[in-house]
Amino acid sequence: MARLFYVLGASGAGKDSLINAVRESLSERLMIAHRYITRPAFMGNENHIALLDTEFDLRIHRGLFVMHWQANGCRYGVGNEVDDWLNKGLDVMVNGSRAYLETAKARFGEQLQVVWISVSPEVLEQRLQLRGRESEEEITQRLERAVAYDAVRPPCAIVVDNSGSLQSSTEQFLAQMKYAVYESQSKSVVG
Repeated sequence: MARLFYVLGASGAGKDSLINAVRESLSERLMIAHRYITRPAFMGNENHIALLDTEFDLRIHRGLFVMHWQANGCRYGVGNEVDDWLNKGLDVMVNGSRAYLETAKARFGEQLQVVWISVSPEVLEQRLQLRGRESEEEITQRLERAVAYDAVRPPCAIVVDNSGSLQSSTEQFLAQMKYAVYESQSKSVVG
């Protein structure tokens, strides 16, 4: 069964960096889903497709998104190509939304594997300040949300501590990914 690796974590936790590193390691068997965002393409290091609100609305009305949500003043969408890739047996990784998680679980069921990127509050604060996208007040709010959301982490999530080097985080993910996929396959063979 193909898996949807649904990457979650606080803004600034390094989700996109980890996704890009994993892409290099698993480029032969893992598809990375782009997000469509109502934010200019030059903001941040995420490789996304920038849309106007009207373009976003059109894609919703035409049924072109498999998932879409609103967060932090922007709208985010993931295209229907995810279904095509999963149906063809390809694993997919997407930068998801913690607030949309229950909807994603209902939509994808056992195919969905949460990847929870954690980072120490000190490192997170430093990263948010360095990226320069948020005011001090917004950084404080993001730090508070990160602590609150970490308390509701799903018990079956792959947990990656991204407080250290990107190489260490990538190795953590790859090791846990293999275990999660192996466990899933073992249960389906036994069951």
